[in-house]
Amino acid sequence: MSVIINLIRFSSLAASAAVFGILLLLAFVLSVSMDDTAYFGFYRYDYLLFFALMIQFTMLYFKLESWNEAKVIALFHVMAMVMEIVLTSPVIGSWYYPQPSVFKIITVPLFAGFMYSAVGSFFSRGIRLLQVQFDHLPSFTAMMSLAVLSYLNFMTKFVIYDFRYFLFLWSVLLFYKTRVQFNLGNYKIHSPMLLVLLILAVIIWVAENISTFYQIWLYPSQIDAWHMVGLGKIGSWYLLLLLSLVLVLKILGDRDRQGHWYIKH
Repeated sequence: MSVIINLIRFSSLAASAAVFGILLLLAFVLSVSMDDTAYFGFYRYDYLLFFALMIQFTMLYFKLESWNEAKVIALFHVMAMVMEIVLTSPVIGSWYYPQPSVFKIITVPLFAGFMYSAVGSFFSRGIRLLQVQFDHLPSFTAMMSLAVLSYLNFMTKFVIYDFRYFLFLWSVLLFYKTRVQFNLGNYKIHSPMLLVLLILAVIIWVAENISTFYQIWLYPSQIDAWHMVGLGKIGSWYLLLLLSLVLVLKILGDRDRQGHWYIKH
């Protein structure tokens, strides 16, 4: 019975950590009827931006999120917007936003960066709420090298070779010993870090299918008729999650020489 109680507690804390993303996903679903109609001069994407900003300010005001966590989220937001601008450009056209918006940069509505910010928010809040510790964590130099190359590969794979399989292999070799510990008082949950990232990548892939179904964005093959996003996208989310996690670990915590990571107090 205690195991079930602790698992329920773990699930509730994880859901609390993901509150930004959950609220944003609900807004995607509930706003679908707005379509491409303007209301008081603004469109659906603009109202999603207002809603995301409201969530962010509310979390900061009520101290549900620290300023250090907000810095991580802001950095990830900017990096994501740069990637979005490149990948939605007419030259590449990996995906596109089918509805109009007032607040946008070239082809990307400004709310789009908050979809990635939700990932950074989840990691930042989850590490604090679940008192996460890491063992056998590689050096930050090694982790940052993998994260930066993964980020660049999202954009350079269209002009040079796609190195994703090399990056997958590198991540396995780098993190196969790394373990995550979630602390629930006297109860602790241990897991390989790679397994956690893979599970999260699948969850985000499910959220992506919901988002495309409600036309937040569309892939070229979904223009005529919606279909599920290919399983290959799970790999893309895995690398993106890895990038976000490394940024969070670098900014919010310390790693000792033995590879133990603890959140800064």
